[in-house]
Amino acid sequence: MADWIEEGSKAPDFTLPTHDGTKLKLSSLRGAPVVLYFYPKDDTPGCTREACGFRDAKAKFAKHKAVVLGVSPDSPASHAKFRAKYKLPFALLADEGHKVAEKYGAWREKNMYGKKSMGIARSTFVIDAAGTVVKVFMAVKVDGHDEQVLAVLKTL
Repeated sequence: MADWIEEGSKAPDFTLPTHDGTKLKLSSLRGAPVVLYFYPKDDTPGCTREACGFRDAKAKFAKHKAVVLGVSPDSPASHAKFRAKYKLPFALLADEGHKVAEKYGAWREKNMYGKKSMGIARSTFVIDAAGTVVKVFMAVKVDGHDEQVLAVLKTL
Protein backbone atom coordinates (compact mmCIF):
# COMPACT_ATOMS: atom_id res chain seq x y z
CA MET A 1 0.00 0.00 0.00
CA ALA A 2 1.18 3.52 -0.80
CA ASP A 3 1.98 5.89 2.05
CA TRP A 4 -0.01 8.67 0.42
CA ILE A 5 -3.71 9.10 -0.30
CA GLU A 6 -4.69 6.72 -3.04
CA GLU A 7 -6.79 7.42 -6.11
CA GLY A 8 -10.44 6.54 -5.50
CA SER A 9 -10.37 7.41 -1.79
CA LYS A 10 -12.15 10.33 -0.13
CA ALA A 11 -9.96 13.42 0.18
CA PRO A 12 -9.20 14.01 3.87
CA ASP A 13 -10.96 17.17 4.98
CA PHE A 14 -9.01 19.97 6.63
CA THR A 15 -9.19 23.63 7.56
CA LEU A 16 -6.12 25.83 7.04
CA PRO A 17 -5.41 29.57 7.13
CA THR A 18 -5.01 31.24 3.75
CA HIS A 19 -2.66 33.98 2.58
CA ASP A 20 -5.07 36.62 3.90
CA GLY A 21 -5.60 34.98 7.30
CA THR A 22 -9.09 33.63 6.60
CA LYS A 23 -9.70 29.92 7.10
CA LEU A 24 -10.55 27.59 4.24
CA LYS A 25 -12.23 24.22 4.75
CA LEU A 26 -11.71 21.77 1.88
CA SER A 27 -15.22 20.28 2.12
CA SER A 28 -16.71 23.78 1.61
CA LEU A 29 -15.56 23.49 -2.03
CA ARG A 30 -17.68 20.40 -2.83
CA GLY A 31 -19.47 20.81 -6.12
CA ALA A 32 -16.29 21.88 -7.93
CA PRO A 33 -13.13 19.97 -8.76
CA VAL A 34 -10.12 20.94 -6.63
CA VAL A 35 -6.45 20.90 -7.62
CA LEU A 36 -4.58 20.59 -4.32
CA TYR A 37 -0.87 21.01 -4.83
CA PHE A 38 1.83 20.78 -2.19
CA TYR A 39 5.07 22.66 -2.72
CA PRO A 40 8.17 23.10 -0.53
CA LYS A 41 8.69 26.87 -0.18
CA ASP A 42 7.39 30.25 -1.33
CA ASP A 43 9.49 32.25 -3.80
CA THR A 44 12.02 29.55 -4.64
CA PRO A 45 12.78 28.79 -8.32
CA GLY A 46 10.86 25.53 -8.81
CA CYS A 47 7.92 26.57 -6.63
CA THR A 48 7.64 29.90 -8.43
CA ARG A 49 7.65 28.20 -11.87
CA GLU A 50 4.97 25.76 -10.70
CA ALA A 51 2.74 28.50 -9.24
CA CYS A 52 3.16 30.68 -12.34
CA GLY A 53 2.28 27.69 -14.55
CA PHE A 54 -1.04 27.34 -12.71
CA ARG A 55 -1.50 31.15 -12.84
CA ASP A 56 -0.87 31.28 -16.59
CA ALA A 57 -3.38 28.48 -17.20
CA LYS A 58 -6.05 30.22 -15.08
CA ALA A 59 -8.57 30.49 -17.96
CA LYS A 60 -8.17 26.80 -18.81
CA PHE A 61 -8.76 25.79 -15.17
CA ALA A 62 -11.80 28.12 -15.04
CA LYS A 63 -13.34 26.26 -18.01
CA HIS A 64 -13.48 23.19 -15.78
CA LYS A 65 -14.67 25.27 -12.77
CA ALA A 66 -11.60 23.94 -10.95
CA VAL A 67 -10.37 25.52 -7.72
CA VAL A 68 -6.56 25.57 -7.45
CA LEU A 69 -5.07 25.54 -3.93
CA GLY A 70 -1.36 25.72 -3.17
CA VAL A 71 -0.17 24.35 0.19
CA SER A 72 3.20 24.75 1.89
CA PRO A 73 4.54 25.06 5.44
CA ASP A 74 5.12 28.81 4.94
CA SER A 75 3.19 31.36 7.03
CA PRO A 76 0.15 33.31 5.79
CA ALA A 77 2.37 36.46 5.65
CA SER A 78 4.93 34.67 3.45
CA HIS A 79 2.10 33.41 1.21
CA ALA A 80 0.64 36.92 0.93
CA LYS A 81 3.99 38.31 -0.29
CA PHE A 82 4.55 35.41 -2.74
CA ARG A 83 1.00 35.71 -4.07
CA ALA A 84 1.26 39.48 -4.58
CA LYS A 85 4.73 39.34 -6.15
CA TYR A 86 3.60 36.89 -8.86
CA LYS A 87 -0.08 37.95 -9.06
CA LEU A 88 -1.26 34.44 -8.21
CA PRO A 89 -5.06 34.20 -8.67
CA PHE A 90 -5.64 31.31 -6.23
CA ALA A 91 -5.47 30.69 -2.50
CA LEU A 92 -2.25 29.66 -0.81
CA LEU A 93 -2.75 27.66 2.38
CA ALA A 94 -0.41 27.73 5.37
CA ASP A 95 0.24 24.20 6.67
CA GLU A 96 2.82 25.38 9.21
CA GLY A 97 2.73 22.19 11.28
CA HIS A 98 2.60 20.09 8.07
CA LYS A 99 -0.34 18.07 9.46
CA VAL A 100 -2.29 18.24 6.19
CA ALA A 101 0.80 17.33 4.16
CA GLU A 102 1.21 14.31 6.46
CA LYS A 103 -2.45 13.27 5.92
CA TYR A 104 -1.94 13.32 2.17
CA GLY A 105 1.51 11.72 2.22
CA ALA A 106 3.26 14.84 0.89
CA TRP A 107 5.49 15.16 3.99
CA ARG A 108 8.28 12.70 3.23
CA GLU A 109 11.89 11.89 3.82
CA LYS A 110 14.04 13.68 1.26
CA ASN A 111 17.62 12.97 0.35
CA MET A 112 19.61 16.00 -0.79
CA TYR A 113 23.26 15.33 -1.58
CA GLY A 114 23.28 12.39 0.84
CA LYS A 115 21.69 14.39 3.67
CA LYS A 116 18.31 13.03 4.76
CA SER A 117 15.63 15.36 6.08
CA MET A 118 11.85 15.60 6.23
CA GLY A 119 10.06 18.03 3.95
CA ILE A 120 7.37 18.56 1.36
CA ALA A 121 7.55 16.28 -1.66
CA ARG A 122 6.14 18.27 -4.58
CA SER A 123 2.82 16.54 -5.23
CA THR A 124 -0.64 17.26 -6.61
CA PHE A 125 -4.02 15.71 -5.83
CA VAL A 126 -6.94 16.21 -8.22
CA ILE A 127 -10.21 15.93 -6.30
CA ASP A 128 -13.56 15.66 -8.08
CA ALA A 129 -16.69 17.64 -7.21
CA ALA A 130 -17.85 14.87 -4.85
CA GLY A 131 -14.62 14.97 -2.82
CA THR A 132 -12.93 11.85 -4.24
CA VAL A 133 -9.24 11.85 -5.15
CA VAL A 134 -9.22 10.97 -8.85
CA LYS A 135 -5.52 11.50 -9.60
CA VAL A 136 -2.32 11.63 -7.58
CA PHE A 137 0.90 13.09 -8.96
CA MET A 138 3.91 12.32 -6.74
CA ALA A 139 7.44 13.64 -7.37
CA VAL A 140 6.04 16.29 -9.70
CA LYS A 141 8.26 17.74 -12.40
CA VAL A 142 7.30 21.41 -12.61
CA ASP A 143 7.53 22.09 -16.34
CA GLY A 144 4.30 21.05 -18.08
CA HIS A 145 2.62 19.98 -14.86
CA ASP A 146 -0.33 22.34 -15.37
CA GLU A 147 -1.05 20.58 -18.69
CA GLN A 148 -0.96 17.14 -16.98
CA VAL A 149 -3.51 18.37 -14.43
CA LEU A 150 -5.73 19.89 -17.13
CA ALA A 151 -5.74 16.56 -18.99
CA VAL A 152 -7.22 14.94 -15.85
CA LEU A 153 -9.81 17.70 -15.40
CA LYS A 154 -10.99 17.12 -18.98
CA THR A 155 -12.02 13.57 -17.97
CA LEU A 156 -14.27 14.73 -15.11
